[in-house]
Amino acid sequence: MRGPQITAIGEHLYWSYANLGMAHAALSDGALSYGRMHYIIRSKLYAGLTTGSMRIGSLKDDERLKMLLPQACCYCGSTQELSLDHLIPAKKGGLDIADNLVWACKRCNSSKGATDLLEWYQRHGGFPPLLLLRRYLKIVISFSVENALMETSIVNPPALPFSLDAIPLDYPDLRHLRLWIIPLETTATPCRDK
Repeated sequence: MRGPQITAIGEHLYWSYANLGMAHAALSDGALSYGRMHYIIRSKLYAGLTTGSMRIGSLKDDERLKMLLPQACCYCGSTQELSLDHLIPAKKGGLDIADNLVWACKRCNSSKGATDLLEWYQRHGGFPPLLLLRRYLKIVISFSVENALMETSIVNPPALPFSLDAIPLDYPDLRHLRLWIIPLETTATPCRDK
């Protein structure tokens, strides 16, 4: 399926999120390439989001996942000299809330500075891990809904705290995608009662 004709901020964000859902499903399936079912997931998710019959998952789920992941830089995987970083920079209007904060090592945090997450990845020739991108898109979609921007034209949009142009409409081949910065099977599992 070719992408839809995108004219509004909401369509742009929902198409990116639908592609994210397709990529996440394919990686979770261990697929080497997208199959028919993955394209169906994308199509149904995009249609559901644009008609309002489906909603973006809660950031609470991402917060739960953040607690299970090892305390490491979400950009390079380092466990040394960690600090908090804003996905959407505070200097650009990003909020000081848990949803917008991730672990970053001193080197990555300094390198990223007040740069938008996706612009920073583009500058470094990479694509963010899907779980990090999912969190970012949820924040951006939430901001756009709260500020009545979803119907706003993508042509000459108002000043935004995120880079609309950097939000991907097409995703790289599955070989170049990953769920998290380090393989999830190596992460700590929750404690179990003995």
